[in-house]
Amino acid sequence: MRSVLAALCLTASLMLSASPDVLAQTAAGDKREIDAIVETFRTAIIDKDVDRFMTLFLHEDITWTGTTSRDTIARIAAAEKDSGRPLPRKYFNGKPRKFIEGIAKDKEALAETFENVRIDSDGEVAQVWFDYSFMVGGKRQNWGKESWQMVRTDAGWKIAAVVWSMTFEPDPPEKKN
Repeated sequence: MRSVLAALCLTASLMLSASPDVLAQTAAGDKREIDAIVETFRTAIIDKDVDRFMTLFLHEDITWTGTTSRDTIARIAAAEKDSGRPLPRKYFNGKPRKFIEGIAKDKEALAETFENVRIDSDGEVAQVWFDYSFMVGGKRQNWGKESWQMVRTDAGWKIAAVVWSMTFEPDPPEKKN
């Protein structure tokens, strides 16, 4: 127990004595590495590359949860009140593999754009937060905020959780079969 406490005290003192330049360099390195993961996520969707996409995650069963905006649900409810069709669920869970495999099978050009990317990290965990738009055939289908929780592993940064909000365009692109 003493050796663990001593190691923690030594680590804390080294961190506190680290120069602002060292801390800034570490933060800049983390940002570059995480920006590269955001870009790999984006291009794996465009390329419909299941294997490359799956390398980004800590494991296959991470939290993968979306929520449909109240405005979207209300708009669909009003438009389809007599249709008998179910409304979109307020929130839903999935898996990254199911997401990318669905994209890979789709004949349309699909893409996700990222704007206002913000990264906060202490060097071991990171929060990535951004505005996204999901594009189908070059037209925006839905948009919202997306959040990733990330952890640094021996193999580099990995996404441990993805949570996003989703608002649908009033007139989504027609699906071609």
